[in-house]
Amino acid sequence: MQDNASTPFGILPMTLPLPFLIKKAISLILLPPMLPLLAIAAGLVLWRRRPRLGRMLAWSGLLLAWLGSTPATLYPLIERLENVPLLEESALHGAQAIVILGAGYRRFMPEYDGPTPNRLALERLRYGARLARQSGLPVAVSGEASLLVESLVRDFGIEPRWAEGESLDTAGNARFTAALLQPEGIRRIVLVTHALHMRRASREFIAQGFEVVPAPTAFMVERAGEEDFFDFLPGPTAAYAGWYAAHEAAGLAVQALRLGFQDPRS
Repeated sequence: MQDNASTPFGILPMTLPLPFLIKKAISLILLPPMLPLLAIAAGLVLWRRRPRLGRMLAWSGLLLAWLGSTPATLYPLIERLENVPLLEESALHGAQAIVILGAGYRRFMPEYDGPTPNRLALERLRYGARLARQSGLPVAVSGEASLLVESLVRDFGIEPRWAEGESLDTAGNARFTAALLQPEGIRRIVLVTHALHMRRASREFIAQGFEVVPAPTAFMVERAGEEDFFDFLPGPTAAYAGWYAAHEAAGLAVQALRLGFQDPRS
């Protein structure tokens, strides 16, 4: 999974392969906010000719939009997806490298004289840099390589040893990173990504032959079990979390069909 504020991974649209573009288009249609909007639009179109079906579609779309942007209704799904333990310092012993996954970039950042990693990528870089200083382990970055390297060096004072910029998705992150690290005998890695993304990312790296030490960061649920009135109202932060959770749930389902259903943690 990658989350991008602009064109994915710093690659111009005309250079993206057709299967990747098709996958992104399907994802756009089947995930919020597009899916609820399409249901509402279909309901309004059918309202006169098929009033019962039209009303059902329109109200269903409205309900999906409400539930998908309301913290209280999203907590159970997000908590399930984020069911990964925090990294303990002792787990760093025996690891051979830290791998930080990219998450897209912001195209227009004139104060930085060009594009930079987006806020999601920066959250991962920040935690990866902290672990690198703490452990002394070498670092690999995967995704929009040049931007990740530049930010890691300039903003966090860490020089990565490896950088790959060919990947278009999480499976590519794992495949291309394996091509860099495994010839050097590196098998046990500390994997840094968002908690919501960790289960899917870990599975891809395990499938490539790595032993993964999860290092999740930026948990979305901050106050589970402490809901108040405002948690039952839609909000922009919850709407984004809802999209992210739906994206990861769909990604896990597709991954299960491709790799099998066994939990990699078992």
